[in-house]
Amino acid sequence: MEFATFIYFLMASILLTLAPGPDNLYLLTKSLSDGAKSGVILAAGLVSGIISHTFLVMVGVATFIQNSTIAFTILKIFGATYLIFLAFKSFQAAREGKKISMQKSGAKISYAELYRRGVLMNVLNPKVLLFFLAFLPQFVNFSAPSPSLQIIFLGVTFAIQGFIIMASIAICAGKVRKLILRKKNLGQVFNYVEALVLFIIALTLIIL
Repeated sequence: MEFATFIYFLMASILLTLAPGPDNLYLLTKSLSDGAKSGVILAAGLVSGIISHTFLVMVGVATFIQNSTIAFTILKIFGATYLIFLAFKSFQAAREGKKISMQKSGAKISYAELYRRGVLMNVLNPKVLLFFLAFLPQFVNFSAPSPSLQIIFLGVTFAIQGFIIMASIAICAGKVRKLILRKKNLGQVFNYVEALVLFIIALTLIIL
């Protein structure tokens, strides 16, 4: 791969990661709700999903899903159902007046569970998979040896820059959170917001 091609890919990846989207919106909400560390863990889960999509593109599963209406629909339904389930949990916590947090006192979500949440949110979204199917090959030289290795390299590069940017968003949101922690019932409000964000993402996944 030529160095200029890699630079174009990196610039495009950064712009795509910075663009407002469901992942960044949920990451921002979660970081404001539970703090920077939770946001960083969630970001790690989300970019791990990118590695999974890269592998599926490499082995041809992404092409199969693109060409199979049934497979695409099933994956989309699973993804939307999972998001609605998460939205219900956040709404239920808000109704009970309890904040789903990563704090030691009465923590409701472990870091491992939050990481899995990020992975599943990404893996169960077929639109992300199809995006990588369309995006990655544009920067691959298929006449060169081992195009599969190029795809892996590009996918890992996208994941690394994505994690750096998302983690930065989480850290900044965590600092903002510290300034507003004194607000009464803030955790309950954030749970309602989180439930709404997850429901909107699920709705978008189904409709668009």
